[in-house]
Amino acid sequence: MPVSAALSLVPRLRIVPRDQAAETEALLGIAAWAGQFTPGVALEFPSAVLLDLSGSLRLLGGIAAMKQKLLRDTAEIGYRAVIAGAPTPRAAYWLAAAGEEKFIAELPGLEPALALLSVEIPGWERETLDALRSIGVRTLGQLRSLPREGVARRFGQALLRDMDRALGRLPDPRNFFVSPARFRSDIELPAEIAQAEMLLFAAGRLIAQLAGFLAARSGGVQCLVLKLGHRDRTATEIAIGLIAPSRDAKHFTLLLRERLSNLALVEPVRSIALEAEDVVPLSGRNLGLALEQGKPPGEWEHLVERLRSRLGADAVYGLASRAEHRPERAVAVAEPGSQPSRLDFGERPFWLLDRPKPLTEIGPVPHYEGPLDLLAGPERIESGWWDGDDVARDYFVARTPGESLVWIYRDWRGEGGWYLHGVFA
Repeated sequence: MPVSAALSLVPRLRIVPRDQAAETEALLGIAAWAGQFTPGVALEFPSAVLLDLSGSLRLLGGIAAMKQKLLRDTAEIGYRAVIAGAPTPRAAYWLAAAGEEKFIAELPGLEPALALLSVEIPGWERETLDALRSIGVRTLGQLRSLPREGVARRFGQALLRDMDRALGRLPDPRNFFVSPARFRSDIELPAEIAQAEMLLFAAGRLIAQLAGFLAARSGGVQCLVLKLGHRDRTATEIAIGLIAPSRDAKHFTLLLRERLSNLALVEPVRSIALEAEDVVPLSGRNLGLALEQGKPPGEWEHLVERLRSRLGADAVYGLASRAEHRPERAVAVAEPGSQPSRLDFGERPFWLLDRPKPLTEIGPVPHYEGPLDLLAGPERIESGWWDGDDVARDYFVARTPGESLVWIYRDWRGEGGWYLHGVFA
């Protein structure tokens, strides 16, 4: 009805103009998400996605389990689905468009099921529908009862071809959907949100859609970006980095919750978008036939990622050795899990002092809590002439009177003397 007439009946009616471009984007997003169930995904514009599940029913646990999973998962990404099944794609689409949530396994059962559907369902031209109603044809069954020659002469072959394809008497080939290389999806919020933590529910829909997209591509991501759209400011970007590729929706949600809990919004949020650029291959985890002995390894990567989300990316890092003989420069900050360089330096203590501590020398013996007993050495290190921090040292493992082991060196060039540089555990 006209908008003015609708507002006269419901003064508080909220008018939302139809956005066909957004509907198309949503349909493409659902198709990319549905690839986790089958590689055979086709689009039926404007509002349907066709899935060839003939090869996936056993994997999904049968028709009943498959239907429940599809209904549950589509609700998680924010849609209400009507699901129907048939041996031909056109028949499945017509049944779903009519709201008939039926699953017909064999071709002989198609004709009686389709006969009850309205002729409005296939989406034929309005002139054709008006002509059918003028002769009393309201259902597909009534149309099927008419002589084929008369139908073809009056309405053309299109109606008969569509019916034959739906009944499996003519082939109905489809072009399968090809998933995009990167993920992006957004949501326009029904109202502006001023508290960051309240965005988690809407973001959960995008995360569930991302997890399905990644499962369809057998891939994972190490970085995802949530963009918060405002009325008068540029979008706020929240980047979440991972140590290892993942497609775990629960883990993504946990990391995002940590970030949102510490975020102060500069302006209320009107829309949110989730992006993942680099999708890398990620295989599933194989399980052994027998239980492994001992305690299973913990997922330390998830702990590090959660700490980074809460404390900041620069607050949690790893250490790795590098090809440098000077002990104070032999360790560098690295990404957690980085493989260290395999270098043989001999005995090195776990704890190095920030600055070498000068030792008292009585006679030829260095003292630290008393005279030190040299046990091993010397290990000569002469390095750094190229960067202005030249060292020339002879390192020894020494024992204190208290039976602890320390790492000391004698500077035989420069200031000279003995120094304490490290303590063994």
